[in-house]
Amino acid sequence: MQDVVLALLVKEPSHGYDLRGRLAAALGPLGEALNAGQIYVTLARLEKAGLVVQDGTAEPVRGPRRKVYALTGAGRERVAAWMAESAGPRADVTDFHLKLVAAAESGLARPLALVGARRRELMRSLAEAQRAALAQDPGTEAGLLLEGVALRLQADLRWLEACARTWSARAPHGEDGGAV
Repeated sequence: MQDVVLALLVKEPSHGYDLRGRLAAALGPLGEALNAGQIYVTLARLEKAGLVVQDGTAEPVRGPRRKVYALTGAGRERVAAWMAESAGPRADVTDFHLKLVAAAESGLARPLALVGARRRELMRSLAEAQRAALAQDPGTEAGLLLEGVALRLQADLRWLEACARTWSARAPHGEDGGAV
């Protein structure tokens, strides 16, 4: 959550209520359960770590004034490092989705490039799982586990195809974003 919040602050300072709304919109129905308090706790931790600073307040239409937060240099460095790092073999679909949204909003990475890199990682993992499965006797517990791993990786690859289609439609004309 911290990295996503930092990435959403790259283009401009914002307050917690706005960040919560942007995250909820990115998550659709899954974002309805996102607690605004979670965002404020995250901002407080980021401020304590020196990754964000208060940058004034905003006058809401109703209610109390809202603290506006901006990235520090260290916060920008952390976001850039997060965008560059691999998602890892067990990355959560929601976490990767938020990384794609954050990449698009911040402009620090192209979503299609991230999708392409993730696809290559999963293809390597799938090949390893399939090789390991072939080395097992059929019907063993280990073989069953490896089949499950391969099926999960295949499902993740199909989801990445859907991601590539969606982000391709959003990419500027003539830009492939480095996909596949």
